[in-house]
Amino acid sequence: MIAPTSLGALSTIHELLTQLIEDLPARDVNRRWHADLPSMGWLLGRSVYLELYWLRERLQGDDDLSRRVRSIFASSLPPAAEQDRALPPKEHLLNWALEIQDQHLTLLANPASLPEHPWLKDGWLVDYILQVHGRIYEQMLSVRHARAVTQDGSHQVHAPLEARLPSPDSTEISQGHYRIGARDGVVFDNEQPMQMVEMRNFRICNHPVDNAAWLAFMEDNGYQNDEFWSDPGRNWKSGTAASHPWHWRRNDQQHWYALGLNGPAELIPEMPVSGICWYEAEAFANWASARLEGFRGAVLPHEYHWEAAARIGGLQNAGKVWEWCANALHPYKDYEPPKDVEMRTREFDDRHPALRGGCIHTQPSLRRISVRHAGLPEAGYLFSGLRLVLPPALEEEALYIEQWQKFLTPA
Repeated sequence: MIAPTSLGALSTIHELLTQLIEDLPARDVNRRWHADLPSMGWLLGRSVYLELYWLRERLQGDDDLSRRVRSIFASSLPPAAEQDRALPPKEHLLNWALEIQDQHLTLLANPASLPEHPWLKDGWLVDYILQVHGRIYEQMLSVRHARAVTQDGSHQVHAPLEARLPSPDSTEISQGHYRIGARDGVVFDNEQPMQMVEMRNFRICNHPVDNAAWLAFMEDNGYQNDEFWSDPGRNWKSGTAASHPWHWRRNDQQHWYALGLNGPAELIPEMPVSGICWYEAEAFANWASARLEGFRGAVLPHEYHWEAAARIGGLQNAGKVWEWCANALHPYKDYEPPKDVEMRTREFDDRHPALRGGCIHTQPSLRRISVRHAGLPEAGYLFSGLRLVLPPALEEEALYIEQWQKFLTPA
């Protein structure tokens, strides 16, 4: 039985996806606004294709519609140029999407018309599709944000952002065994199998790094000082000439503001900084460790430490920005990839650092501690920020570095 609440949520996410297309000029729908991001049109088509593939091809054995568009929408991100050229124009795409979405809602509201299948037990597939669409929704918002950044435009700043050093306030997490991953339910393959991981004690900052602290990093020549940057980070910085977050701008009065989804906006000092790539997050951690009192040994957290802290309530202000972690996304011990290729995580390649926590745009179905996200280290478009971890509080200075070096990887 498929719960009416799940069908209602599916209808809602359908509306959210199509609304992101409806108000765009036709010329902007199939345009790429960032080299690493697909177009809005491709993402909407991808969401429709996945429903066709799972509900009709896999459940009903009818691949007529999914087969016709497979060459366009069955692909890793971003799609190839020939797939972009095959995209239908805006009105055609919207009409097709709306028609298929309505058909599927009607089909799912009448489960007697569906065959017996394990995916339908307790409405599993509908809840899974909800989460996949939630991911696509965030991707579409990233594209919308990239489009907004290209529009530029000045802004009269009413409350200029002022630099303020971050506070080292933190919570100490005791050594012990902590649960990592999801036990069961409707989850992604990269959240399983659940396991217990032994952790050494550490401290994690109570709050993510905010806008005022990021400005302090900038004003202390954080971007210019190569000692804070790794070799890959320096290469990225040199190639992009980065000197601030990708969506920050400065007006004629030299005041900073942000180019947000809805245009220019004030930068609120205490809000978590967003639009930060992994290289920038790493450089900030190195700067804090070298320059700030109370931050010696600061690093980005391993995602196991992030999840352990989240499970015992050691994180405040989480869920505003995705938080970069030090490690690359990886399969958990004894991981078994799903038989369905479209349900497999594609970022298990040692090239995608992990992200945790969700952001203000993350859908309710994805707001659980075990959810894992990942991005390329140069990706500043993921509504991403950072939170630092610190060495345990030790009385003996001689043990300080030795113990902390052991912390950098889980026990």
